[in-house]
Amino acid sequence: MRGGGGRPPPPPQQCTQNPPPAGGRWENWTRPPARPGPFAHLNPPGWGVLLYLLGWGGGRPPPPPTKQAFQIAMLSELHIRDFAIIDELHLSFAPGFTVLTGETGAGKSIIIDAVSLVLGGRADPTMVRAGADRALVEAVFRLELPRREAIRPILEREGLEGDEPDLLVLSREVRAEGRSICRINGRAVTLSLLREVAEGLVDIHGQSEHLSLLRVREHVFLLDRFAGLEPLRARVADLVGRIRAVRRERAALEQDEKERARRIDLLQYQITEIEAANLRPGEEEELAEERVRLANAEHLALLLAEALRALDEGGTEGAAATDLLGRAVRALEGLARIDGALAPRLQEAEELLYRLQDLADSLRDYRRRVEYNPRRLAEVEERLDHIRRLKRKYGATIAEVLEYARRAAEELETITHSEERIAELAAQEEQLLAELAHAALELSARRREAARRLAAGIERELQDLRMAGARFGVDFRWEEDPEGIPLTPDLLAQYGLEGPELLPGRVAFDATGIDRVEFLVSPNPGEPLKPLAKIASGGETSRLMLALKAVLSRVDETPTLIFDEIDQGIGGRVGATVGEKLWRLSVAGPDGSLAHQVLCVTHLPQLAGFGDRHLRVEKVVADGRTVTRVTVLEGPARVEELAQMLGASGESAYRSAEEILEEARGRKQGAGSRE
Repeated sequence: MRGGGGRPPPPPQQCTQNPPPAGGRWENWTRPPARPGPFAHLNPPGWGVLLYLLGWGGGRPPPPPTKQAFQIAMLSELHIRDFAIIDELHLSFAPGFTVLTGETGAGKSIIIDAVSLVLGGRADPTMVRAGADRALVEAVFRLELPRREAIRPILEREGLEGDEPDLLVLSREVRAEGRSICRINGRAVTLSLLREVAEGLVDIHGQSEHLSLLRVREHVFLLDRFAGLEPLRARVADLVGRIRAVRRERAALEQDEKERARRIDLLQYQITEIEAANLRPGEEEELAEERVRLANAEHLALLLAEALRALDEGGTEGAAATDLLGRAVRALEGLARIDGALAPRLQEAEELLYRLQDLADSLRDYRRRVEYNPRRLAEVEERLDHIRRLKRKYGATIAEVLEYARRAAEELETITHSEERIAELAAQEEQLLAELAHAALELSARRREAARRLAAGIERELQDLRMAGARFGVDFRWEEDPEGIPLTPDLLAQYGLEGPELLPGRVAFDATGIDRVEFLVSPNPGEPLKPLAKIASGGETSRLMLALKAVLSRVDETPTLIFDEIDQGIGGRVGATVGEKLWRLSVAGPDGSLAHQVLCVTHLPQLAGFGDRHLRVEKVVADGRTVTRVTVLEGPARVEELAQMLGASGESAYRSAEEILEEARGRKQGAGSRE
């Protein structure tokens, strides 16, 4: 037990009980047996582990499981082996708000890094525990129906369906030599496929995530996410891509006149050369065969004469094969008249005779085509050499040479009629710019309306976070560009966009539209709004990030949210409010906001008091090695942990810790009664 005097806690429950046998696999791991409780008859997969984590099963009866607990997707189980300082760790999670606490360096952030790895994050050989040959991270996700239906087409396409449709198992193995292996439901997959399936399951917000608020280019994406404008922005991006393609083609046609003339001469020469050759598909193979016959004409004639003598013509050496076989046929005819059983043999002999005669006839036809003709041989050699020269210049086969000529003719047609094509492209560009103007103005108008709602929501959240009087705003700027979108006063008025800063003319655009968006903040009353990136302190940035996340969560469909020490720069006075905000993210609101599974690594006891469950991460030395252990805290053990986090000891520390828990329970109950 850490710290000084006071009441010692009871022995804590360890999450590392029942590890798999040495060399065993995660699927063979036996979960710790849950004590029978009043809801044991429900017995959904993994519920025993959930009851175990919550400490339910004996003593006071727990509250009935909420319907919400079975409706949201969540990270259900996590297995880590030989990762950093973790030798073997099994964690089971449940819906709601879970806090992880412990001393700095105990391994809290390592657990978050493991989750990031299994979701497709960057792998590094240094992740492998010293002395081990590989690190393993496996995560089990329980999927609700909508997310199951979203992922199912990908799993079916790749043949990755699991035994239970509501479970998804992702795993990542990192070898000490640097190789990384990804698996989905036990089957090896590529890293890109793992990321595709894992996308949208977990959103990790670490200390560095505050920087996303300081990157101005990210502000427009955060605003669009809040307003649900991604589909409209995608339509704008598609139009921008088409305009850029038209402009590239037009620029190519408007290149230097001398270069165009040189290109025309080259194309005309190439087309003429190929057309003059009068190539035919298959011609080269025919010529190669003819060359062989011509080059070996004398030898072929001798061999053909010998074959025909033996088959059909005969000579001084004896009768021909057809004559001998004819005698055999006549003899078999006599035999078949006497014994009908020999009729099949007669038929076979007759068929052999016909085939020999056909063979002799085909050889005579071939002999007529064989001639000793040196002039024709030279012509064939010259033609083959000409074909080879064309192939070296234009393609590996005659088909490729002819295709090159076709493309060259198309290019020549385009260049020689470039003026008509340039005019056509100019008209097409103006039409696309007009379409883009309407789409971009609609996007801008909806962004501005959403910005007012976002600012109001964040200011309410900031007031709760002890930043009363702070103001939040969104700045919109347009930039002039002679190649931009043409805007007129009537067009602006059509979308309700009026004001001295919105002057008609040509406005610059990119794949996000025409708006240059930047978040502004005024932390103190009476101060003007200024760029967030220039004036926010660390603590203010943390609170702004939390306020933004609280507002975005109402439309965020990511089921699991992980916060890694986002309380940096936040004092104890604000800690309880931050804890309540995080807890509220795990509860479905009456306004239709979505419930999330929330995990948070924190050093603030006031924040930790709001956790529905509390896990302590600590380093211990086992067999001379430093390892990480995770303990489920409840009752007096949790009070002890909070007292230690307060940095005090004795009865007063315990009373303060109990007051933290009592205040958190009161706020939760009050929030529940209001909803």
